[in-house]
This record gives sequence, C-alpha cells and structure tokens, in this order.
Amino acid sequence: MSHYNRILVAIDLSEESGVVLERAKLLAEQNQAELNLIHVVEIVSYAYGGEIPVDIADIQTQIENHAESKLSALATSLGYPVNKAIVATGNTGSEIHAVAKDLKTDLIVIGSHGRHGLSLLLGSTSNGVLHGAECDILAVRLGH
Repeated sequence: MSHYNRILVAIDLSEESGVVLERAKLLAEQNQAELNLIHVVEIVSYAYGGEIPVDIADIQTQIENHAESKLSALATSLGYPVNKAIVATGNTGSEIHAVAKDLKTDLIVIGSHGRHGLSLLLGSTSNGVLHGAECDILAVRLGH
C-alpha cells in the first residue's frame, strides 16, 4: 500500500459524508498525513439554465456561506487536524483537480454510490474526478 502525505477529501455535505470522512481520517492517521477537505458549490445560473428572475448573486452567496458553515463544523468535529477546509465554486471535477494540484495532494478520497455497469464503481461526480486526476483516488462506496 502506498504512503500518503497529503489527502484531499471531496465531500458533498450529505449525511453520507461522515462515511467518507471517517475513511479518510483513518488513512490520515495511518500515514500521519496532512488532511484537507473540499466541497464544490455549483454555480447557480449553470444549474438552472440562467433563467431565474431573482438576484442570483445573493442566492449564490447564501449557498456558499451555508456550505462553509457545514464544512467548518465537519472539520471541527472530525477528531483529526484539518489543514484546510475549502469551499470552491464551479465544476466539481475541475475544482477538485485544481485544489489537489495546488496542495500537492497524493490521494483524493471521494464517495461513490454503487450502481450497475460503469456506474458500479463511480457516480457522475466521482467519474469526473477520476478523469484528469494526477494522483491516486479512493472511491468510498456509499449506501450499503
């Protein structure tokens, strides 16, 4: 098994995030690794096709603030030192790749919902992270 120095945990802030965090924490403890967290917020206008008759900037800010609050709480309650807890905005795969590169990450840990066929291993988000990553990826199976 490889030795990891810097682990980046990509979480979606769902209830299942705890499973992913616990697996990453165990690996960090075993490797005495630096642990970083990331949550990516999709740009609201992209998610809704840009046709919303409200101030999208306010909604985007509220979503990002809520995500920062939840991510900070998870980092505090983890029981292992978290170097950085990052909320990024944009395309999930691209943002995770960029942060992983900036932090010189050697392992990305992400949750994966088991399904059938190609999706048996990875959901669409996990699949997007896999392609283009410059380091190892651990997909933690969720929902079982």
